[in-house]
Amino acid sequence: MRAILFALLLVSLAASAAIEVHQFDDPAQEALYKELIAELRCLVCQNQNLADSNADLAKDLREKTYEMVKAGKDKEEIVDWMVNRYGDFVLYKPPVQRNTLLLWGGPFLILLVGVLVLVRFIRRRPSTGDHLLSEEERRKAEALLQGQEEERI
Repeated sequence: MRAILFALLLVSLAASAAIEVHQFDDPAQEALYKELIAELRCLVCQNQNLADSNADLAKDLREKTYEMVKAGKDKEEIVDWMVNRYGDFVLYKPPVQRNTLLLWGGPFLILLVGVLVLVRFIRRRPSTGDHLLSEEERRKAEALLQGQEEERI
């Protein structure tokens, strides 16, 4: 029984150690901190922002962001520091540059190719006008239909 209680105590201590508590001088600093950790990407997880990641590097970057916010740096200075250190990959919305044109224009290019393929496919389809009945076939069909209508009555 004591072993179970001891294990639960250790687990609860480990869980509480993962919670980060930061004190800010004013709400504007706290808002800036939350905005930054939501906009910056975790370099380890790649599909999570710093706020959602539990990776050690993300924890370090959150701490560095906190320190810079507490030091009075603005958003641009903090983002510039992160980009200088880790490159544009740290940003969820990288700037439009020559090396990111495919990233920004790729979805539109894929859409354009898809529309062109669809238009080409539709134009190549045989038209329904080639399958119209001749006058003789139409008369036979009408006669059959009239004969069936008379049988129903």
